Amino acid sequence: MTDTTQPSPRRSIPIGNAPPKAVDKAAEREAMRARYEAMPWRMALLNDAPHRLGFFLAMVLLFVFSGWWAWVQIARVTGLFQPAYAILPTLQHSAMMVLGFMPLYFAGFLFTAGPKWLHVPAPETRDVRGMLLMQAGGWLLWLMGGQGLYGLAIAGAIIALIGLSWMFALWWKLIRASKVQDQVHARTVGIAGIIGCVSLLGMIVSVLMGNVSTALHWVQTALWGFILFVFIAVAHRMIPFFTSNVLPLIEVWRPFWVLWLMLGAASFEIAALWLQAWGVQGSAWLMFRGVVEIVLGGMLLWLAIVWGLAQSLKIRLLAMLHIGFVWLGITFVLFGITQFAALRYGQGALLLAPLHALTIGCLGSLIMAMVTRVSCGHSGRTLVADDLVWRLFLLLQVAVVLRLVGAFPGFTALLPLAAAAWFGIVLIWGNRLVQWYGKPRVDGKAG
Repeated sequence: MTDTTQPSPRRSIPIGNAPPKAVDKAAEREAMRARYEAMPWRMALLNDAPHRLGFFLAMVLLFVFSGWWAWVQIARVTGLFQPAYAILPTLQHSAMMVLGFMPLYFAGFLFTAGPKWLHVPAPETRDVRGMLLMQAGGWLLWLMGGQGLYGLAIAGAIIALIGLSWMFALWWKLIRASKVQDQVHARTVGIAGIIGCVSLLGMIVSVLMGNVSTALHWVQTALWGFILFVFIAVAHRMIPFFTSNVLPLIEVWRPFWVLWLMLGAASFEIAALWLQAWGVQGSAWLMFRGVVEIVLGGMLLWLAIVWGLAQSLKIRLLAMLHIGFVWLGITFVLFGITQFAALRYGQGALLLAPLHALTIGCLGSLIMAMVTRVSCGHSGRTLVADDLVWRLFLLLQVAVVLRLVGAFPGFTALLPLAAAAWFGIVLIWGNRLVQWYGKPRVDGKAG
């Protein structure tokens, strides 16, 4: 697998010097590409591959959820109309952004690349359609019901839980069918899926009991133990591999102790989250947690350098992956600083800053990089972050900074701007890719 992440300057082919057959083939490819690009968008083509349907549904949810949250933030500042919410908007937002669209991206990736990891036949779109539609439909009902129809919201969450459980039951079926010895990454993803299902169930039960605080704890458990576990497994397997393919002087270096370190860091945050919920507090605990988080953050930043951060900056699509990973190290450092801030200003001070460094900075950047890469490769296009994608990625980094600054007292007016910026970025980026999912591959191949 290669990663040609920068387009070479387009040069005209001198007809008198180039072999006629080479000229004919190049012209034929350009003509075929133009012909496929001009074809109308067709819903039926979403059934051609699992990633098409999974990514399409994820994009739809991402657009809807992001637009709704931008409206909520703007309405809070301006006093515009807001409905009588049946579910606390913060809980709606947290659940949708963690458990809503991201598992659909996972499905598109896992049921495309995962069977290659495991050397098993890949499922067809018809095998995953039901579970994907249940999740997408369930979360849309959760959002609609949250605006005043409590029962509809709960029903939607239950439907989404069934779809998510079905999805990871299929994933474990692929693992059990595999004969390969190295199943560490696949099984890590499978364990993460179980944590995700348990967390969603815990959130639903907590909402039914009227305990919003505990429901939010379950969503954060899913963030660290489900979403981040999956990203860690994929990053450990793929980032060094992609980097070594493009930068031959960088070796594939991914010892398993690095994987255990990253998973241990995420597990520490889950433990700290629940210990605090059960009343573990005090200066000694805050100092201990702060020191551990800063040390973990420093180790993750060191790992980013070892994996070729500086060298990757010359190649846009690769740089997007590495920068997203850097945000993970920054997240832990910020969490550590937050603990020391709490010693002086009180528990919870600036807590949302590191949380959004993780969600928007790390996960948002990695999603943009990975989904762009898969979408380019499986649509027959060059694996490249062109000017549009790169500019949107840079704007995303600005949106992250706005959200982090907005966590400080006196700067909360930046929150609507950060939410609107996020919505605009994902809308432009995602709309382009959605056009690809409903059209044939430009190279004429199946998939």
